[in-house]
Amino acid sequence: MDRPDPVDARLTELEIKASLAEDTVDRLNEVVVAQQARIDALAHEVARLARVLQEGSGDAPAFRSLRDEIPPHY
Repeated sequence: MDRPDPVDARLTELEIKASLAEDTVDRLNEVVVAQQARIDALAHEVARLARVLQEGSGDAPAFRSLRDEIPPHY
């Protein structure tokens, strides 16, 4: 039986590790892209809600706390 060359074994191990690292980077990149899309959607929603709040504050009554409401049984 021939013994595997230590250099070939080390090279094969490094190629495997590089391949696994590349796969990990690709998966992490997919997660980052998805998170950025979610952040963009949330930022858009916050801006929309701020516009609604600003537009509604002129004519509409101010927001009231439910604690200020008297229950109907009093």
